[in-house]
Amino acid sequence: MIGRLTGTLADKSPPRLLVDCNGVGYEVDVPMSTFYNLPALGERVILLTHLVVREDAELLYGFLTATERATFRELLKISGIGPRTALAILSGLSVTELAQAVAQQQVTRLTKVPGIGKKTAERLLLELKDRLAPDLGAPATVASDAQADIVQALVALGYNEREAGAALKALPRDVGVAEGIKLALKALSK
Repeated sequence: MIGRLTGTLADKSPPRLLVDCNGVGYEVDVPMSTFYNLPALGERVILLTHLVVREDAELLYGFLTATERATFRELLKISGIGPRTALAILSGLSVTELAQAVAQQQVTRLTKVPGIGKKTAERLLLELKDRLAPDLGAPATVASDAQADIVQALVALGYNEREAGAALKALPRDVGVAEGIKLALKALSK
């Protein structure tokens, strides 16, 4: 399974990217929230990925934050929600907005996403209720690029996203990447 790509951003046309990883180009579909935060062409990019293997294709989806990827995976667990629909939901709503919509049971907010009808929105609200509601342990949102880098480093070191998110909460908001990783590792080793 491909879990992360680090390479040069070779091309981008919504929602697809081409990431050159040492001469191998990977086509990756990303939500618009990730697309808008990408560096310029030719710059280095790190994407957390989710690989979907189907009978007729192997599709790679990319995310800048662990929270987005975790939310994408939660959406895929819902009957009738495939990767394209999950990507559309994350393109139409941020993870925080989705969690708020679920917590407040806002059907109309979800139906504004293209491809989501009333019945699908109601099913999403019902099934995500215990998974994304902010007061019920929603995935922690990453506030800055430094925090995103810290989470990615911890995940790369073998910690799961929940442990990385918990360690991130204990860090000062303005901590640098290197110092943040050291402090997070100390907290996780206790």
